[in-house]
Amino acid sequence: MNEHPSPDRPAAELLVIGSVNEDRFTFVERFPLPGETVTALAGRRGLGGKGANQAVAAARAGVRVALVAKTGTDAAGAEAIAALTAFGVRTEAVERDARAATGTASIAVDARGENWVIVDAGANARLDVDDLERALALTVTAPVVLTQGEVPAATIAQAAHGAAAAGSRFVLNLAPVVDLPDEVLALADPLVVNEHEAAAVAASRGSGAREPAELLDALASVSRSVVITLGAAGAIAVRDGETWSVPGFPAQAVVDTTGAGDCFVGSLCALLTRGAELPDAMVWASAAASLSVARPGAAESYPTVDEIDRLVVTAGATA
Repeated sequence: MNEHPSPDRPAAELLVIGSVNEDRFTFVERFPLPGETVTALAGRRGLGGKGANQAVAAARAGVRVALVAKTGTDAAGAEAIAALTAFGVRTEAVERDARAATGTASIAVDARGENWVIVDAGANARLDVDDLERALALTVTAPVVLTQGEVPAATIAQAAHGAAAAGSRFVLNLAPVVDLPDEVLALADPLVVNEHEAAAVAASRGSGAREPAELLDALASVSRSVVITLGAAGAIAVRDGETWSVPGFPAQAVVDTTGAGDCFVGSLCALLTRGAELPDAMVWASAAASLSVARPGAAESYPTVDEIDRLVVTAGATA
């Protein structure tokens, strides 16, 4: 973290350490039953991966973002880096690895906008501690560091400890859930999970909690703060024993829910870099996610800062 920003290259406000995928979408009227074949209505490819998506969401929200990631040397990797650059994400710390293909996500989207996703990690699984150390040498310390569960556990742990040593805020989106030491989870501020992920983390600690409020109580002591996203219902959170909730914003139309959770996380971090309190950041992130589901795709569906501000003001929403 030893590079000094120049006037024409200011320091990143958010450092994202995460995955980059090629998303392969198939649109169907309904999902097939086991053993059944259905005909696709359409198909397309685009930028994906939780790291890439969250970096784009934050960049669209007006934050200077640098991404630490790994792709293959294939065409998909080149296209992903070009797309990230076009969205305004700094990619000098995205390494291309000839030993693995760029990660892929096979995504089916039905007529209701719901989806199922199968991910092949590819080069993402090769983002190791040594890669992270080399990448961090390319950038100065960012005030907020974000990572997710789509990179190796050792890399997540190194990111957490590196952020703590630098005095940066560490945000962990534990999606998918991976086994991490308690001391790593304890550094997250916040830990962001959906209901399914929250239940998995709670179960790993011997809790059978299932309802959102019960899950929040079960996870309250795991991290410095915890946010549980509830889809269209918004999100709930706890910090220092205080709990609160934020509403979901009604979507004009649900076209595609792919990447909505990533939009929430990236937008949340964008507000945190600006010094917003967690409840206010959650409101803004909830608005961003609701706008994203009205458009097809993941990163390309994410709203601009003006669109988010307009929705929040119009709705008059508060935590």
